[in-house]
Parts: sequence; C-alpha cells; structure tokens
Amino acid sequence: MSRVTVLKSITGGARRLLPAAAVMAAAAAGGCAASTAGEVQQGQQAAAQATHALPMVTDPDINRYITILGDSLAAVADTRDLEWHFYVVDSPEINAFALPGGFVFVNRGLIERVDSLDELAGVLGHEIGHVTQRHSVKLQQKGQIAEIGTGLACVLTRACSQAAGVGINASEGAMFAKFSRDAEHEADSVGMIYVVKAGIDPRGMTSMFEKLLAERQRSPEKLEAWFINHPIEEDRIGFTLDAIDKMDRQQLESLTRDTPNFRKFKKRFDALPPYPPQPAN
Repeated sequence: MSRVTVLKSITGGARRLLPAAAVMAAAAAGGCAASTAGEVQQGQQAAAQATHALPMVTDPDINRYITILGDSLAAVADTRDLEWHFYVVDSPEINAFALPGGFVFVNRGLIERVDSLDELAGVLGHEIGHVTQRHSVKLQQKGQIAEIGTGLACVLTRACSQAAGVGINASEGAMFAKFSRDAEHEADSVGMIYVVKAGIDPRGMTSMFEKLLAERQRSPEKLEAWFINHPIEEDRIGFTLDAIDKMDRQQLESLTRDTPNFRKFKKRFDALPPYPPQPAN
C-alpha cells in the first residue's frame, strides 16, 4: 500500500519561524548544522515574502492533501529532519519551485495539467530533490539574485514589476530559477527514488514530461515560464525511461499510480473559483 494512503493526518497549528537566536546557536556549533539552520532561516524569510506577494490557494482540503503527499515524499528523502512546507499558488502559470530549507511552491496552472497521483508526486519529488541536493543554495552562492522571496514571485507569476511592491528584472528571476542541466537530471534521478520509496509509480514523472512537451508544441506561450525554470528536453524523458526499464517489473507493477483520495482532491481542485486578477507583467 502506498504511504500516501497510510498518512491520514498532519499536525495542526501554525508553523513558527526559526528564532534568530536558534540560528546563531546552530552556527556556533559549526558544520552541517550551521548550513542547514541558515538554509531554513533563508527559506522561511523568502517564503514569507512570497506568500505575501503571491495569490495563494487557501482551500483547507486542497492544502491538506498537498501537505500529506509532500510529507510522504519528504519523509523518505530528507536526512536533515527539515520541517517541510507545501504551497499552491493561485496562478495559471505552469510552474513550480522550491526554496532552501524545505519550502515547495506549485502553481495551480501546473496541477490542472495533472491527471493522476503519480504525475503530481513526480512534480513534488523533483522539487524536493532540488532542496535535498541544495541546488538553490549553490545558485545563491554564485550571487545570481539577492531577494529570493520577491524573485520567486517573479519566477512563478512573471509579475516582476509588481512583486511585493519591488521592481525585479525578469531576467534576474529567470537566472535565479534556471538550474543547470546536470542539476535538473539530478533532481529527476533522486526524485524518482523518493517517489518509489514512497510506494508511488515513477512513470508519472515521465508522463508529465511528455504532457508538457506536447502542450509546448501546441501553445508555447503557456509554458514559457516552466521551460525557462525547468528545461525539459527529450533526453530527460529518455533518462527517466531508462531508469524505469531497469526496475524490477514486479515491484514496478506493485506501485501506486492513482487513488480514490487523489480523485476527490482533483475534483475539488477543478471546482476552485476563477483565478484572481493576475498582475500585469
């Protein structure tokens, strides 16, 4: 049975920002702890900026499902005991992004394209992979962008001139969000491992890639932001197919592709009210 069907509840209550004193104490300890504490603080601050600047889906059942699914993947992926947070942005842009420290944002426009549990899990597994492999941190160390939270608003909605009331150049947002081809392959690779460990079929990642490529051929403008941030090419589809072909067939067929709970989630998701007015680029 999939871990998704086993995880029935999540803890309630507001999640607190990490106190500055705690970060300083962790930094004094040195080593990995200091790095992790710094990432968490940075992610918390950026997520606070982003959730203030971005329109967010507030439906409790939708957010609960995304959190349960995300947590089921993070539980088998995270070796640093992070507190993970999963958000749905109320934007038609087809995009997703992860911040350091375990903060994952997925746009409503992307989830609308998802047809099964394994496809959504593939998206989340990929984004979780960016966090566990510290890809955003490595980009920041290169000095590509300073204001991550407002930069994320630009990346996910392309509202660069109005993000949090701060003018941000679109090219800066794209530069921050665009991982290298190696990083994308690494996020695919570890993301597939996480999905399988969580009891979910990895073929959803491949089918999502194929779906996005096909839609780009029909309406390239709809996927402009996604392909800037997550370059998808045929070789990435081939990479995932090769990995799946190496799996034990009996194990593969035992993994979950869809569930009644996902169908309920998707039905509720598709019944959301119209998008809020989108800020102009």
